[in-house]
Amino acid sequence: MTDAPLTFDQFLAVDIRVGRVIAARFNPTAIKPALHLEVDFGPEIGVKHSSVQLTVHYTAESLVGRLVVAVVNFPPKRIAGVTSQVLVLAVPDPAGAVVLLQPDQDVPVGGRMF
Repeated sequence: MTDAPLTFDQFLAVDIRVGRVIAARFNPTAIKPALHLEVDFGPEIGVKHSSVQLTVHYTAESLVGRLVVAVVNFPPKRIAGVTSQVLVLAVPDPAGAVVLLQPDQDVPVGGRMF
């Protein structure tokens, strides 16, 4: 973390949207257990792929249909054979396992965080 404060314009440059997981499968090529997600962000952004280490608290089946929050304007990154196009946001639990950030109510996919 830096000491320089973030400006509001810098914050707005990060495009964070709500998406719905439409497919999830275990990625057997990942060194650390990971899932390959397909997330629908609506007609403006479309379906994007992401590699996520969500295997402690979630199964692939439990993620399908779930809303997630993700950064959609980072450049794609190749991770364990998956071109990860978005960064699904999460935080660690006390043991360091990944827990999703998600809306607590049903909201439209593609909605931008502000």
